[in-house]
Amino acid sequence: MEFPAAARPGRRRRVGVSCIATGTAMAITALILIPSANASSHREAPLIAGDPAVDNTDVWAFTSPDQPDTVTMIANWQPLAEPNGGPTFYPWAEGAHYDINVDSDGDSAPNLTYRWIFETQDGRDGTFLYNNGQVTSLDDENLLFRQTYDLLLIDDEGNEQTLLEDAPAAPSNIGAASIPDYAGLTQQAVIDLPNGGKSFAGQGDEPFFLDLRVFDLLYGGNLTEIGQDTLAGYNSNTLAIQVPKSELALNGNPEANPVIGVWSDTEKQTMRLTPGEENPTGEYVQVSRLGSPLINEVIVPAKMKDAFNASQPVGDAGNQALLDRVTEPEVPQLIEQIYGLPAPAGPRNDIVEVFLTGITDKTGDEINMGPLNSQLDNADVNPEEFQPSDQLRLNMSTPVTAAPNRLGLVANDMQGYPNGRRLVDDIVDIEVLVIEGFFRPEPVAAALLAGDVVNANQSPFLDVFPYVATANNQSVNSALGGQVLPPGVPSGPLPIPTGSGLGALGLIGIGIGAWMLRCPAKDLARGQVPPAVD
Repeated sequence: MEFPAAARPGRRRRVGVSCIATGTAMAITALILIPSANASSHREAPLIAGDPAVDNTDVWAFTSPDQPDTVTMIANWQPLAEPNGGPTFYPWAEGAHYDINVDSDGDSAPNLTYRWIFETQDGRDGTFLYNNGQVTSLDDENLLFRQTYDLLLIDDEGNEQTLLEDAPAAPSNIGAASIPDYAGLTQQAVIDLPNGGKSFAGQGDEPFFLDLRVFDLLYGGNLTEIGQDTLAGYNSNTLAIQVPKSELALNGNPEANPVIGVWSDTEKQTMRLTPGEENPTGEYVQVSRLGSPLINEVIVPAKMKDAFNASQPVGDAGNQALLDRVTEPEVPQLIEQIYGLPAPAGPRNDIVEVFLTGITDKTGDEINMGPLNSQLDNADVNPEEFQPSDQLRLNMSTPVTAAPNRLGLVANDMQGYPNGRRLVDDIVDIEVLVIEGFFRPEPVAAALLAGDVVNANQSPFLDVFPYVATANNQSVNSALGGQVLPPGVPSGPLPIPTGSGLGALGLIGIGIGAWMLRCPAKDLARGQVPPAVD
């Protein structure tokens, strides 16, 4: 497949290069390793794995089933958030830029960017508690820690419009005793936009369903490690926005220009650390990005992942390292090594259509489905300015499927992934089939058709915006049946010590104090000796 000419620079200045600490390292890595790329996923890259509040995990874009003249875009952060994560729980990173980008003309630069910026109101003076009583509303005085956000709309010339100011975000779901109706709180956090859309910021159930034991030699080396939804019970932080199709389409015309590309990213400043506090400094640096799901996890090799997160889609067409990984993917080679199933021959231009151009008959029609979801098929697009890049591409004119099939386009459900992405789409099963050559003439091995046997989310999705399932409030390991005590340890409430019991506790305290005096300071707190308490 031949690509158009090399990408021209993006129209809107996106980020600066910070010359302090991690900002420098990330920017230098991006310049050395990868000119540009796009995507992210759960803990997929070394640097972002250590900063979960800005780790972008997933992106969805689909025609709203109950409001078909609108599109809903959802992006998640904070992977693998265990519900019982107190006392801090899972706040948004204050001051960071949480972005959802839309490319309607296919040049791989954003025509529109929706940006959420959070601010914290922390009223926990004299207490460690997140709340000091039952919380029934977003402005409940018992909610001691809360966050608000501004929502900006930025066009391709850099002009900013404030859509929302100081809008309330739903808190973490800290438990049924504290928040008896979190579903109600979620709906309170749905805010109307002046353009006729809606916005939501808060916690939701982790919507991505799969068996992560795929990383254990592809399901255990013998397909025995399947059927377990590894992410069941976890939460993530969700941003969702619903906007009219006319706002997203090129020239405001969704009939003539129905295809858009969507991706998200996170930008933050470098943090200058001093004892007990951190202060942002310097220009904003992009630290995470995501378009099509699982690209950075299973297409990009480990040493390129951090640079991949720090780069932008406008340069993907000139990024030979990325193109080579798409046209000669690693996963089919691994399946051949482990299971003896022959890998489809390269170059894999069918995968290029799925991940980089959209499915169209204007680039060779490798998939042989005609025009579907490439900006090249928009009437007002200049094909000479089109640039292949990793985006989640959606044809907004595709009718809503009354009974969605989890396998999307693979099962002839034209509204499903890779034509956008709905919450019900089974991404792992779809992508394994696609990467193994489902859209090519040769048949896919029958052993792969069953997938990971995790076919749906453990919690039902909502029928109304923001559509994600309500955030969980039970411990992920609660299914284990509670604490398992070692043999000989009595169960039941602890007795209140009296007499010799108090003496025993005193001896224990003396022993601990003596140990602290003998223990090298570096073993206590890396040189920070706890102060004495009178």
